[in-house]
Amino acid sequence: MEGHRNLRIILSIVSVSFFLLVFSLLYFWFRRRRDIRSRSSSDGLEESEGFKLVKTDAEELVVFAGCEHLRTQDILDAPGEVVGKSSYGTLYRAAIRIGAGATAVMLLRFIRPDCVGRTGDILMAIRLIGLLRHPNLVPLRALYVGPRGEKLFVYPFYAAGNLAQFLKGSAETKRWKVIYEICLGIARGLDHLHNALQKPIIHGNLKSKNVLLGSNLRPHLSDFGLHLLLSPTAAQEMLEASAIQGYKAPELIKMKEANMKTDIYSLGIILLEIITLKDAPSCRLSVFDSKICDTFSSNIIINGKKDQNSSNEALLRCYQLAISCCSTSPALRPDIKLAIRKLEEIGRF
Repeated sequence: MEGHRNLRIILSIVSVSFFLLVFSLLYFWFRRRRDIRSRSSSDGLEESEGFKLVKTDAEELVVFAGCEHLRTQDILDAPGEVVGKSSYGTLYRAAIRIGAGATAVMLLRFIRPDCVGRTGDILMAIRLIGLLRHPNLVPLRALYVGPRGEKLFVYPFYAAGNLAQFLKGSAETKRWKVIYEICLGIARGLDHLHNALQKPIIHGNLKSKNVLLGSNLRPHLSDFGLHLLLSPTAAQEMLEASAIQGYKAPELIKMKEANMKTDIYSLGIILLEIITLKDAPSCRLSVFDSKICDTFSSNIIINGKKDQNSSNEALLRCYQLAISCCSTSPALRPDIKLAIRKLEEIGRF
């Protein structure tokens, strides 16, 4: 009996000690978290892994990986050159200081206040987009919000230009290995948007002008999720422009209804552009014109392929995949995983 009583006393002491230890650890952890939040609030700074929001009375700066040391003044002092315009804003190329002694050429997208939501309303979407990283996506480096609500998005600049420019003026468009790798890279970037997170990110504005090429011609999808940040009116104008340019899925009426299948339709149009060297409106009109097959096999040289039958088979299968992506019935379009598997099969020819 004495032994049992001693054991109960020991167990009680151990239990109380363990409880006090856990309580102390939790107390100091919560106190530390409170102190960090308090300091962040007083400094106008909210921070988490890969994300920092700096606030002043009239301006805000959101920075992501790659521009951790960027300051508001670095953006405002950078001389910019206009490289593009849209109904909702302007694109600039600028050399920006991104740290002590470091300067990088960046692409700045200015969006007018009336075309984009308030920072508080779109901050979660901005953070989601800014934290995305993939070899075939253009990373968002920073966002500057001015005193009147104007917003300036900061991206890397790709000197090789966009896919639309490449298809019009490069001899490389006739090399099968080059165009195949571009097709596969575009599909892999879209796959990351659709499947990397618990909830898919819809691109919403996929077109050849929004595929930027690195120095090695690696494709990078830009402007993904931009419709989530725009006002409903500006987003709808984006959709109408996409329709005129030939990339809009036939069932898509309102931009807010964009989904993975409408992205797949746009992907199909881009694949047709690449293998036919025709512009998007022509590809859309020719989706069911079998004569289009007669135009691509003579335009593309499949390097290292001595068997002409294999060459024609690879091109034909790529064309068939593009046509299936452009089906008028969304249910008949492949998802991006299947599209990638088919492209990988085509690469083995």
